Amino acid sequence: MFDLSAQLKQRFAALRSRAQFFSLRYVKQTSQHLSVRKNVAEPPHLSSDEGAMLTVRLNGVEAYAATNDVSLRGLQAALEQAEEQARRLAPHALLDLSEQAVSTAQADYLSPNQHLLFPSLSDCYALLAQESAAVPADSRLVNWQVSLGLENVEQIYLNSAGAEIRQAQRFVFPGMSVTAYDGQDSQSRSLGRENFGQQGGAEVIAQCGLIGAAAKVADQALQLIMAPNTPQGPRDLLLLPDQMTLQIHESIGHPLELDRILGDERNYAGTSFVKASDFGHLQYGSSLLNVTFDPEIPEQLASYAFDDDGTAASKQFLIRDGLLERPLGGALSQFRAGLPGVANSRACSWNRPPIDRMANLNIEPGDKTMEQLIGGIERGILMSTNRSWSIDDARNKFQFGCEWGQLIENGELKGVVKNPNYRGISAQFWRNLSAVGDATTFKVLGTPNCGKGEPNQVVRVGHASPACVFSSVDVFGGDA
Repeated sequence: MFDLSAQLKQRFAALRSRAQFFSLRYVKQTSQHLSVRKNVAEPPHLSSDEGAMLTVRLNGVEAYAATNDVSLRGLQAALEQAEEQARRLAPHALLDLSEQAVSTAQADYLSPNQHLLFPSLSDCYALLAQESAAVPADSRLVNWQVSLGLENVEQIYLNSAGAEIRQAQRFVFPGMSVTAYDGQDSQSRSLGRENFGQQGGAEVIAQCGLIGAAAKVADQALQLIMAPNTPQGPRDLLLLPDQMTLQIHESIGHPLELDRILGDERNYAGTSFVKASDFGHLQYGSSLLNVTFDPEIPEQLASYAFDDDGTAASKQFLIRDGLLERPLGGALSQFRAGLPGVANSRACSWNRPPIDRMANLNIEPGDKTMEQLIGGIERGILMSTNRSWSIDDARNKFQFGCEWGQLIENGELKGVVKNPNYRGISAQFWRNLSAVGDATTFKVLGTPNCGKGEPNQVVRVGHASPACVFSSVDVFGGDA
């Protein structure tokens, strides 16, 4: 761990620059993805990447250059390239960053159980094979896959103000999916699709429920092909945490990214229905809605001590009692907009600059048990596990589909329905939040593949949520 730390410090100290401020962000990433499909092991996908980005601030202008040559010669060349870029940008600069604060922190951050070895490749394959073999023998079960992703990331941040921040993280992504086909219809059921990812070690595999899940997942796939289609019309909607992750991500996370609000993403991923003037004024949801940026849950995917600009990360409320308080904006966007933000300047690798990204974006638990949530619904539907999504470029009008649905009548769960979908408008949907589950319904989940930026950056995002109920939502089935 941090094997190159001492050498990088020596090389950084030897760099020569005319800039008032400069920094180095070194990133080393290794990953493996293993899968067993229908009891046959597939070849592993292995990758390794390493490099550094040099950033300079010259006469108030900031610029950067990246290199995979982390020798002193390579780092010096990248630094000089960044300086030249800053000089070329100077006549066109829109901001003077001379007085913007810089980090002086010195700290280490590690994922839970980072010191423990992860099971070997052969042991992981044996576990996946065991779960694959546990899928019941049924001719209607036409496909299934059990998978395990593992990513290790080491990052070292150094700057000319004396900062030294080292972070080592390990991310684990267990998964299982089963597809059933009866000659006319096919339905798939998964273990949360791609939402079950956490930081840590081998314990994540058990925490995410992969071990022993085959029979249940297969049974639910079979139930779906025999189930009637989801009825159409307004109903109360109970969303379980693995669907809440998508709802939070698309209709709270992206709309609150400050660079998007400032217009940076408009020609690629769109804008936002939220305006800078809305903070402190907009009633985003009902009084039950409390949303936090929380980098302090150790096992969550985007927990960290400092963002990629060296800003210390701490828990902050973005929405409190339904009122919009704070955007997802890092130091640069805060400087541009004159608004408080959070430590969420993040880059996907060494060859991308940090931009405003979701990190851990969570809904705080309420006071209702699952039994109370269901018992309070007269005519509704429970939905779980996202399988499709569509949302406009302002992140306002949306339509989402789920794998699993169950009707709720007079406070009781009834029959399974397939192809459950719902639609709404973000600005109204969250104001219809009528009940929030307590800590017993709360789950720590996330996604490994949130994309944004040009050139594109794919990052890990954490979402934790209780189960939630929304009133009078337009739901429909696959034939609507």
